[in-house]
Amino acid sequence: MTFQTLALITVLGLAGPLLAWRQSWHLPVILGELAAGIVFGTTGFGVLDPAEPTFAFLANIGFAVVMFVAGTHVPVRNAAIRSALGTGALRAVLVGVAAAVLGPLVSDFFGMGHGAMYAVLIASSSAALVLPVIDSQGLTGKPVLELTAQVAIADAACVVALPLMIDPSHAGRAALGALAVAAAAVVVYFVLRYLEMSGIRHRMHKISEDRQFALELRVSLALLFLLGALATRSQVSIMLAGFALGLAVAAVGEPRRVARQLFGISDGFLAPLFFVWLGARLNLREFGQQPHLIILGLALGGAAVLAHALMRLSGQPIPFGVMASAQIGVPVAAVTVGTQLHVLKPGEASALMLGALITVAATAWAARGIPAAPTAAGSNGATEPGPPSPKPPS
Repeated sequence: MTFQTLALITVLGLAGPLLAWRQSWHLPVILGELAAGIVFGTTGFGVLDPAEPTFAFLANIGFAVVMFVAGTHVPVRNAAIRSALGTGALRAVLVGVAAAVLGPLVSDFFGMGHGAMYAVLIASSSAALVLPVIDSQGLTGKPVLELTAQVAIADAACVVALPLMIDPSHAGRAALGALAVAAAAVVVYFVLRYLEMSGIRHRMHKISEDRQFALELRVSLALLFLLGALATRSQVSIMLAGFALGLAVAAVGEPRRVARQLFGISDGFLAPLFFVWLGARLNLREFGQQPHLIILGLALGGAAVLAHALMRLSGQPIPFGVMASAQIGVPVAAVTVGTQLHVLKPGEASALMLGALITVAATAWAARGIPAAPTAAGSNGATEPGPPSPKPPS
């Protein structure tokens, strides 16, 4: 890793905002970053070496920060959503049941042997992708609250389930590691809650703001790296460490200043670096050698959209069901963790990302067909006021 390479990676990261420039398309920033990595990585010119130790380590830090930010976007404190939790949870469970059928079917048809992992992918949703779409469209009302609750529950559940299902032979070890990380995150939550309620956090904030110490960001990153170290020692993915800490911070209430600082360090450097690295790791040339993997990606994406659209049977409008199928974080984690554990077959990682992109395209299509404010004024769609959070990278 040199400054020349780092400059190239940073410039390639600008492909994300360029591709997502037109807001009406509802394209996530990571598409351009992935595409740039693909062109300059293993698939394309081979300029970027994803196996280079420093590049890989920086990408792991970016992965942890991405999952941390994704966790902070789960609306844990939104009081309005609580009234919709029952319906949202029921639909998340029903989608899970459909995914439990579709995942093994797709896996068996293609002879991949990853039915459990595919079921998690099909059932997953991405709060970090769906919530900004809801905000940008100005959507309100009870169906939107139910959609938000469904997506938040599915997102959290699938992030926890993925490490257990991606390598079933070591599920017991992964479960113990996940419990250790979860327990540490709960301890962090109570400590942060005490600091918030006692006023200590506020006093620290005033001093930090006046003297430009950035204490809250430093503490957040220290906690993230500590949980990451625990996850590494427990032989589980750092995705759990990042997401669990993000949930703990969201439950206490993320301060505006930390939100802005996280936005800068994540979206400005670490997240683009991670997605460029991930794109550089993908080898799309394997599609030419094994064309059936393209069909696998299409099948995974189609199965995810179908499983969520079936919630029309429970009264959910089809466009909202299709939006709930949006998945980025969990497929990215599956590709990252699966390649690290060497459990994915050649070309399978690219197929998983293709499936995710299918759901993103379906979500963009569905969002364009939903008019703003679909319910009458005065509906219970109002949300609890709170600090604005930065737009996520995925």
